[in-house]
Amino acid sequence: MAFKRMFDSVECHEGEPMRVITSGVPTIPGDSVYEMEEWLKKNDDQVRLLMLREPRGIPATCANLIVPAKNPKAKAGYIIMEQTEYPMMSGGNTIAVATALLETGQIPMTEPVSEFDLEAPAGLIHIKADCKNGKVTRVTFKNVPAFPVYLDKEIDVPHLGKVKVDIAWGGMFYCCIDATQFEGLHLVPEMGSEIAKISSLVTTAAIDQLPVNHPDYPGVGITLSMMHEPSDDPDVYMRTSNWYPTGKVDFDKPETWKGALDRGVCGTGTCALMSIEHAKGRLKLNQPFINEGLLGIRFEGRAIEDTEIHGHKAIVPTVGGQCWIYGFNKWVLDDTDPFQNGFTIGDIW
Repeated sequence: MAFKRMFDSVECHEGEPMRVITSGVPTIPGDSVYEMEEWLKKNDDQVRLLMLREPRGIPATCANLIVPAKNPKAKAGYIIMEQTEYPMMSGGNTIAVATALLETGQIPMTEPVSEFDLEAPAGLIHIKADCKNGKVTRVTFKNVPAFPVYLDKEIDVPHLGKVKVDIAWGGMFYCCIDATQFEGLHLVPEMGSEIAKISSLVTTAAIDQLPVNHPDYPGVGITLSMMHEPSDDPDVYMRTSNWYPTGKVDFDKPETWKGALDRGVCGTGTCALMSIEHAKGRLKLNQPFINEGLLGIRFEGRAIEDTEIHGHKAIVPTVGGQCWIYGFNKWVLDDTDPFQNGFTIGDIW
């Protein structure tokens, strides 16, 4: 049988399913991974749709397309794909990409530590991977500068009233929400539906009321949220839940008040939160910032230095965590398949 398209992938997770696509896309034009990502978005979005929608994906799935690096310092490039966007940077996906490339031998592994650079759309990302017996036990990456844009801003949220939020960049713009504002709400898997409902309403209101702009990436706005609360564990700085949309949220249609929650931890969200905590004087440079996700998986972040980006006081963050390979797949697209871009159904999307 002749297939229209074929893709090979390494299936990874750090709670969140993160697909690393290693073949199936012809040469993409561009002088940087950012330019390649922009070309893919405009000319071959079918890759993202096929890999993330049903029957090949679920709302929580992320994907990464391995491409040749354009920066000579980098060992490989990767284009990050999520349900509604092409992020400039993603922490969990970076950990997944580094793990997949090392454990499959596409980048030679050196024990006990492998160090190299990867090129994301956001630029060069330095990787330090702890390795033992052919296994990656931890990946720590140095991220692009993270900075807050709004601190303690009160917004009007339909159906909820006035809510305080912080907005920060950690590789994407995040609406950061203190969960203690909502009586009875706790960041546990059993309350996932309520977390998604509140996150969708608050984030949509923030998009409407708090404009943002990153001079390096025109048109990139607030797309995600990080809800956080204190932890009972003294080793954990915060417990968090990352939300992202799976469709347009309409304040007048309760059936749209939903979205997908990150099953892992969210590395760029960790960076955004660290920039907020540092700006508020609560997080010191090089102080461990343990972020625990809904499933109890933890990332360790650190603000390693102060910096400035486009007039914003910022931090240079690092984040470390572990990812696990759980499978290898060859995906195909039959030319007679009626769903050439996959499909979604409103029960979970």
